[in-house]
Amino acid sequence: MSHDRLRFLFLNLSHAYAHLFMLLYATVVLALEVESDRDYGELLLPATAGFVAFAAGTLPAGWLGDRWSRQGLLAVMFLGLGAASLFTALAAETWQIAAGLAAIGLFASIYHPIGIAMVAEQADRIGRALGVNGVWGNLGVAAAPLVAGGLSAAWGWRAAFALPGAVALATGLAFLLLLRRGPQVSAKRTPPARPASPALVRRVFVFITVASLFGGLVFGAMAVALPKILAEALAGGATGGATGGPLSVGALAAAVFAIAAFAQIVTGRGVDRGSPRALMVALAGGQLLLFALLAQTAGWPVLWLGFLVMPLVFGEIPIHDALVAHYGAPRWRARIYALKYVLSLGVGGAAVPLVAWLYSAEAPGGNGFVALYWVLAGAAAIVAAASLLLPGRRELAAPARTEAAA
Repeated sequence: MSHDRLRFLFLNLSHAYAHLFMLLYATVVLALEVESDRDYGELLLPATAGFVAFAAGTLPAGWLGDRWSRQGLLAVMFLGLGAASLFTALAAETWQIAAGLAAIGLFASIYHPIGIAMVAEQADRIGRALGVNGVWGNLGVAAAPLVAGGLSAAWGWRAAFALPGAVALATGLAFLLLLRRGPQVSAKRTPPARPASPALVRRVFVFITVASLFGGLVFGAMAVALPKILAEALAGGATGGATGGPLSVGALAAAVFAIAAFAQIVTGRGVDRGSPRALMVALAGGQLLLFALLAQTAGWPVLWLGFLVMPLVFGEIPIHDALVAHYGAPRWRARIYALKYVLSLGVGGAAVPLVAWLYSAEAPGGNGFVALYWVLAGAAAIVAAASLLLPGRRELAAPARTEAAA
């Protein structure tokens, strides 16, 4: 395998690891709920520290990526995730779990501003490459409940952090070996920004800001809450405790996430070939409809609606990233990605206490996720409205005609 292919493989692995490690605790908490006989909302709150660090770390990572070695930062990410996960496995108190999750979030935050900028630099077809890379990231999301549920069921919740941590350390050492044996920088080009009027560029980045905030809320809330949503669906809509074992719930959540991940290949190709406006209106509008249906559904139908809504949630991501690659100046891309992800991941961090509160008895409607579904439906409606700012087919064709005439 060529050096560039190996490099792309490690980029894909780093995306998978970032999401895998961030979401281990969302399933581990189901095991802790049974083991400690404590409330789900209370046990979920330490995850807030990880998501806050996941968002906050993107800005310094983007700044360092434009000034130091992006590949060096990826090596730091692999090794740091391994060390932080092993620390979490040894935690004895709630604050130690929170500290370990915060360290995991800090090292995982390196990926999005650094890795996605590297993918965009290497790609002939940016949307397609980001779609493939996005599949790997969301396969990490899919693997998290399966890995955490399986290891928790077999050897206890600590194994759900210890074994992945050891794998991350080994991956980091392998990546360092690759860097020593091959060139540091590929010979391929950095694609220029797509020619466009200043007004269009402003509209695109207003959309990216809005979609990062409200789309990030939808993604973060569903990624955290899905294992519990499925556990209750398996129990026929009952609430109040862990109603499915971590392994069975984790396997089902993994299936939902894995199927949803491949939507990114479709939308990644679509943003290269078609209208980003039409794609985003369809995706956000579909989410609005399905969240409204989920708010009025219980039991087994929730499983099928989950299989339908998650591809729409995941499918947005390569569109956002491709728009940054198409309209952002090359020398600013890592920092633009950092700003984009500090918004989306920051809101994703806020989704953890939001999910915990909306599930609690103090939330409107009492226990359950009905209130959450309506909040997410509102967020999807805002993204759908902002999508109208994006260029349609005619606007996309106009710069190409102007460039050809020149």
